[in-house]
Amino acid sequence: MIESRLILITLLVKLGVAAAVSGALARSRVFKNLLFMQKRRPSQTLGLLAFIVIPLALGVWVRVVVPNFLAADLSFETTILLGILIGPFSAIVGAIALSLPAMLHHEYLSLPFDLAVAITAGIFGRFVEEEEVWSFSPFVDLSIYRWIRRNLRKPRFDRQILLLVLIIGMEICREWLAKLYPHLLFALLTNSWLIRLAVWTCAAMVVGIPLKVWDAIRNERFLEEQKRLLLEARLDALQRQINPHFLFNTLNSIASLIRFRPEQARELIVKLANILRILLKDRDSYVPLRDELSFTDDYLGIEVVRFGAEKLRVVKEIEPATLDLPVPSMLLQPLIENSIKHGLEPRISGGTITLRSRIELDRMIIEIEDDGVGIDPGRTHSSGVLRGTGIGMKNVRERLEVLFGDLAHFDVTSRPGRGTKVTMAIPVREGRDGEHQDAAPRFSTRS
Repeated sequence: MIESRLILITLLVKLGVAAAVSGALARSRVFKNLLFMQKRRPSQTLGLLAFIVIPLALGVWVRVVVPNFLAADLSFETTILLGILIGPFSAIVGAIALSLPAMLHHEYLSLPFDLAVAITAGIFGRFVEEEEVWSFSPFVDLSIYRWIRRNLRKPRFDRQILLLVLIIGMEICREWLAKLYPHLLFALLTNSWLIRLAVWTCAAMVVGIPLKVWDAIRNERFLEEQKRLLLEARLDALQRQINPHFLFNTLNSIASLIRFRPEQARELIVKLANILRILLKDRDSYVPLRDELSFTDDYLGIEVVRFGAEKLRVVKEIEPATLDLPVPSMLLQPLIENSIKHGLEPRISGGTITLRSRIELDRMIIEIEDDGVGIDPGRTHSSGVLRGTGIGMKNVRERLEVLFGDLAHFDVTSRPGRGTKVTMAIPVREGRDGEHQDAAPRFSTRS
């Protein structure tokens, strides 16, 4: 028999060891990825077992070679965890590894007992829902209290209490075998019923502590995934926004051209089809600037027909080095639409839209400038979004904030009666050699 005071100290240290080991594992990104995978390859399962079993097998070795340091042996509770979290086969492999140091110390019942625990826990894990395992509480009194409350209102079979009963039942079997076959199986033996109750409770808590630590991380990952999906949905909604007036005006233009200029009407239909096809299909968050400019060419081609080539002119000053750099998709069209609608359309004589791109240090600068009516300084919200500019600027500003945060820059400069310039600066990804491409001389095209 072991002294009662030593058993109580051992139980307290066991709780600390369980918390320390589970917390240390939780800090490993690889471990978390392996633990929360829905389906694992055999190599990944072995990797997860190595994370858990190797340090705790060393704990068993410490227990058998260091006098009175019994708290390092968590093989019983670890085998239960392996069974309910990973499965019976993995738990059997883990049980063999965990019992090896004890077997070498002539505790020959360790292996068959741990194998029985692995099979029992593995079978239990196969027949319960995943959430029932993760919600198991290390606070035994709360588990019993919740069980009583639930069953008083609506009696049902509670698998969490079944797991608690299984843990305590297998701990009692271990004590019974250790008494029958001294030195062949390790157990904390005592004649005090209060101490025995503490041993049983500690076994349940050592199983519950890692579950609670890892479940907190699981919930955090779930919330992060939901946040990511929400951001993707928000970006997709922003990306697909297009002014319905543009569609109506385009269709009216096509209707007016069909009788007198059918070839031009056909050209508009093709351009509109290209725009709608891009808007409706799934697109990557980033596209090369070359593709983004191609999309805006279709849009501008329609607008030039609507307004007339003499009223809407387009100038491009694009550095060739920027053409293959990734930019957020649907970045330019809302701003160009905004310039036409609020800058050039109010002018009888129309005007010019200029598109520019260049590289400055580690950022790509993109500018959309018009020589329209400009923006009255008084048309500004407290948020900094200009009144009368539609959703274009707000759309692009929000997308840049979501994608880049403080790394992106968005600025609007306007002079009433002389035009508006929108400047965006976004981070540039490094090339293969770790340096950006040298900026080539700019060229201008006019259409």
